[in-house]
Amino acid sequence: MQYQYKYQHQQQGAESSSWGYYVPAARGMVGSDPLERVVRLASESAVVIFSISSCCMCHAVKRLFCGMGVNPTVYELDQDPRGKEIERALMRLLGNYSSAVPVVFIGGKLIGAMDRVMASHINGTLVPLLKEAGALWL
Repeated sequence: MQYQYKYQHQQQGAESSSWGYYVPAARGMVGSDPLERVVRLASESAVVIFSISSCCMCHAVKRLFCGMGVNPTVYELDQDPRGKEIERALMRLLGNYSSAVPVVFIGGKLIGAMDRVMASHINGTLVPLLKEAGALWL
């Protein structure tokens, strides 16, 4: 499994992780609105997953994309000092689901939580979305 693993933190340098690697926080994001941050982060890569490292559903969605040959960017909210703010913003976007993660964006567009991702996968609309976003070529 390989995917880009982003962690919003203030320290410089990279640390290893079984899921990928840490990327220092982008400049200019420190005082921004959490909803604006979500939109900005979601538009930076073809596939973006907001996750919590101990969440089994998050693990399953990451495995799904990696198994398809997609290299998603993953933001582990429990390892982000402002992760709770982002999680609340995601809950607002999703309409106050009981659980805000995992949340998937493809091509900067909100796909939704695990139920929406799996429904798209089962009905055959996920692969065309991934191809359109440039995350999948075959």
